[in-house]
Amino acid sequence: MKHTYKVTGMTCGACVSRVKEELGKVEGVKNVEVSLKNKSVTVEMKNHIATETLDEQLAQNSHYRIEGEIESPETPASDPVAVGNEEQKSKWETYRPLILIFIFLLISATAGTFDGQSIDLRNWMHAFMAGFFITFSFFKFLDLRGFADSYATYDVLASRVRGYGYVYPFLELALGLAYLAGIFLTEVYIATIILMAFSSIGVIQAVLSKNTIRCACLGVVFNLPMSTVTIIENGLMIAMATAMLIMG
Repeated sequence: MKHTYKVTGMTCGACVSRVKEELGKVEGVKNVEVSLKNKSVTVEMKNHIATETLDEQLAQNSHYRIEGEIESPETPASDPVAVGNEEQKSKWETYRPLILIFIFLLISATAGTFDGQSIDLRNWMHAFMAGFFITFSFFKFLDLRGFADSYATYDVLASRVRGYGYVYPFLELALGLAYLAGIFLTEVYIATIILMAFSSIGVIQAVLSKNTIRCACLGVVFNLPMSTVTIIENGLMIAMATAMLIMG
């Protein structure tokens, strides 16, 4: 049997994944289809499950709530048209925000460290990484709760300790400010390597699983899919921090 319910609190693709994950934990649930467009969820169940039971499961680990059952949904919960449109997007359209940010960071770091004749590589990397962490933390702060929910769908620690999703943007901001100020650099290099390497574990697992998961690197402002691009992004930060640590 299938029942469709109205869900409040969903704002992005990460919310869809979280609602689907949480309701899938309820005993007796066979399948869950979530529609972000209609703010609804269709639950296929082996036997009748009370609406209160489903709502309690959502309320335990998230801010989403089930308002009530919808007798006849206006459109299919899977939103096939919307899904089709997403699949037709080119890589440029999908990753344009990320590409533009990296272009701006490259230009800013170069302009800020060029003395008219040459560029000091260490200073350039400091400027680039400062801009990287400050910019990426900024987008996460725009919707901290949304980021925490999205990050919890794939990060190893955030999925177990919800509070870590709220702390992570502050860690990125602290690293960015430290690179900008040029203080505690040895400790900052090591912290960068540890933080980005640990974050990469969940990213790699998500990419290998081939599930459609939203990347939270830019918070929930942009709908970026999880892909090898995220792995490269983290790997670049690890490589630059390692290089500067070796350079002494």
